[in-house]
Amino acid sequence: MSTGNPILPPNPFDRWRHIVVEGPIGAGKTTLARRLADRFGAQSLLEEPQTNPFLERFYRDSARYALPTQLHFLFQRIGQMRELSQRDLFNHAAISDFLLEKDRIFASLTLSDDELALYRQIFDSLQPQAPAPDLVIYLQAPPDTLVERVRKRGIAMEEAISEDYLRAVVDAYSRFFHHYDAAPLLIVNTEHLNPVDRDPDFELLVHHVAGMKGRREFFNMAR
Repeated sequence: MSTGNPILPPNPFDRWRHIVVEGPIGAGKTTLARRLADRFGAQSLLEEPQTNPFLERFYRDSARYALPTQLHFLFQRIGQMRELSQRDLFNHAAISDFLLEKDRIFASLTLSDDELALYRQIFDSLQPQAPAPDLVIYLQAPPDTLVERVRKRGIAMEEAISEDYLRAVVDAYSRFFHHYDAAPLLIVNTEHLNPVDRDPDFELLVHHVAGMKGRREFFNMAR
């Protein structure tokens, strides 16, 4: 019988002190970020869509409420980034479920030309800056899979999300991350890999994150 110490799972935060989990609606980014934070004792900085008073109205009437919804998220995220920049990431690992740049993704999808010009003026005048993450985990899945997940989780305000809008979000994320090079990037296909709900899949992802060798890698598991 072995008397040695048990083998501990790798801690991705030993290598990546600041991790961002991103992805479109329904990808599972917030749940995965929480699970990684709980497992490894990292500090979490998470989006708070439930505090946006315009979001539910936006899902019902996007043309009318797109601008206030977008500006509320912008100011909220800028405040969160300021909080993150004040943390000691050398001694305290951190994980978040959004990039500040994602704000522009949604702005380009939801705002009219005049509103988008105003949004850009506000964004540029604020000159928001965010600490560069050490690693970005981008969760992707086909639109049909995400539609099913959104419907299944049963959040009341999300019932009004149209499939066309969700497909547009997926396409916009794909274009954004196709060109993204501000930090190492792990692209995870979650159509068959479910690190949110399945423990073995979570462990597979943890090992892959800890052992990444390239600056841009894909992680996929066929059925």
